[in-house]
Amino acid sequence: MWDFSFGRALALMGHTLPFILLRMAVYFGITLGYILVTGIGAGVGWGVGGFGDADFRATTTAWGGLAGFGIFGAVMYWAREYILYIVKAGHVAVLVELLDGKPLPEGRGQIAHATAVVKDRFGQASLLFALDQLVKGVIRAITGLVRGILTVLPIPGAQQLGSILSAFLRVAVGFIDEVILAYAIRSRSDDAWLSARKGLVLYGQNYKPMLKNAAWLALFVYGLSILVFLVMLAPAALVVYLIPGAWAAGGVIFAILFAWSVKAALLEPLAITCMMQVYFQAIEGQEPNPDWDAKLEQMSGKFRKLKDRALGGAADPV
Repeated sequence: MWDFSFGRALALMGHTLPFILLRMAVYFGITLGYILVTGIGAGVGWGVGGFGDADFRATTTAWGGLAGFGIFGAVMYWAREYILYIVKAGHVAVLVELLDGKPLPEGRGQIAHATAVVKDRFGQASLLFALDQLVKGVIRAITGLVRGILTVLPIPGAQQLGSILSAFLRVAVGFIDEVILAYAIRSRSDDAWLSARKGLVLYGQNYKPMLKNAAWLALFVYGLSILVFLVMLAPAALVVYLIPGAWAAGGVIFAILFAWSVKAALLEPLAITCMMQVYFQAIEGQEPNPDWDAKLEQMSGKFRKLKDRALGGAADPV
């Protein structure tokens, strides 16, 4: 059914415990930050509402909570490059070395080692973020190609089936960009743009096993995330009860945040580790196919920009 080993993936994750703990601290910390700042905003709104009647207080409490939620969301938007650079890419870097059988430092030294590897391969966080955005764009183009193939097949309802499959694949390929970053790290090239370009061509020419395994992992990851969401509804409702004005929608939103934090801290790295197994097995002994290189260049402007950067051009990275 699938081409990866959950047992091996769990064992590899166990060897990267410092990064698992870091991911938990970061993502659960983000969830706690949302709750605290939302609660502060709701509290301010509740206090302001004291100048009016009950309906006015309910309105100001709700708007205060939404304002707090939005402010913290804006802060996290600006922090996304740092999270990608230190947390995600760093974890991928140590997983690559483990897959290749290389020893790793223990404890906090593992994080420092991974940060040095990422800095050596990608330079600044902003450059890695720009590269990641281009990679995601090309992956979306490959996914669109699969939908296009389905829509031209002489099968009744193929177009509707293609739309459903395309929506599912957009979810399923959400962690493949980090597998391409893993290839860029593993190749040890001085040009990360060129490595990513080659990695994407190799992904394209092996899209069938990659998408099949990504689909299985998406079912696993999002199925468990939904389960976590249902389990966390009760404690999330308790948190909302403690917020002034008992923000009605907060229980669902906080439960979603709890589920997201579990997904990002624990389930996503497991899925990425599984996909790295599939990808490196699939491309073993292969070279990038010029036909796929030309196909990607024709159908994806992001790939053309990536190719320009790889060839030393001055194209806008995103």
